[in-house]
Amino acid sequence: MERAETPTPVVVQIVTGHFHQSGGYTNWREHGTADWLLILTVSGQGRFGYPNGEIITQQGDITLLKPHTLHDYGVEPSLQQWELIWAHFHPRPYWHSLLDWTEVAPGLLNLSLQDPALLGKVERVFAKTDSLARGAMRRKEEFAMNALEEVLLWCDAANPRSEQARMDSRVQTAMDYMCQHIADDISLDTLAQVSGLSVSRLAHLFRQHTGVTPLQFLEQQRLDRAAQLLELTSRPIQSIAEEVGFDNPFYFSLRFKRHVGRCPRDYRRIRHESKKA
Repeated sequence: MERAETPTPVVVQIVTGHFHQSGGYTNWREHGTADWLLILTVSGQGRFGYPNGEIITQQGDITLLKPHTLHDYGVEPSLQQWELIWAHFHPRPYWHSLLDWTEVAPGLLNLSLQDPALLGKVERVFAKTDSLARGAMRRKEEFAMNALEEVLLWCDAANPRSEQARMDSRVQTAMDYMCQHIADDISLDTLAQVSGLSVSRLAHLFRQHTGVTPLQFLEQQRLDRAAQLLELTSRPIQSIAEEVGFDNPFYFSLRFKRHVGRCPRDYRRIRHESKKA
């Protein structure tokens, strides 16, 4: 028997919703839609059909349907309840690496967000996406797209195909600590304690995952932050050096010049002149 087509939304940038559905809720679009469709299962269970099979989604599963992929989804029949947040959207050009998920079937992709903290972040930001998209602000779609980008960035941390997900969590902990304590006197012993590793094991894993040592990474972060402050503020160079963890302004100038090819004073002058041009 031929199934009735579910109406297709008109999507300029993004259309969203947050549904609490009971038994009998189904969608059928034989040729899908021209946009992408992202669905987070908040509670209950959903069912996604594909030729010769189906998947059942549970809390923490987030499903992505490519354009022109069969839409055959709804409440899982035996449970009769499904809470979902969804978004039809046209991705920005640079999003496509964030949409490179594992395919369950052609055009049907799925991630499982096992970490409760990560799931909480995705759910909150996705709910914000929906609130913005359905709000009254003049540029509501642009705001919603920005929030959806954050959803995809958090999902990237759970995507086994992404570079971010392949990062050892202990190395990531050490990196986060350095970025948050950029002005502190940080030793390898401190980083090892923070990450729960021995000094030698941390050093090995850190270089394996990043290509540099922990202290080289720390200096890169300090000098990158210094470059931002030189460009965006008029604060004295010595003050900036101290803020990013350099007690000796002369040594800071030497390391900065090696990092960007110019001394801090020349870097600031050239960046300011380029903005005026």
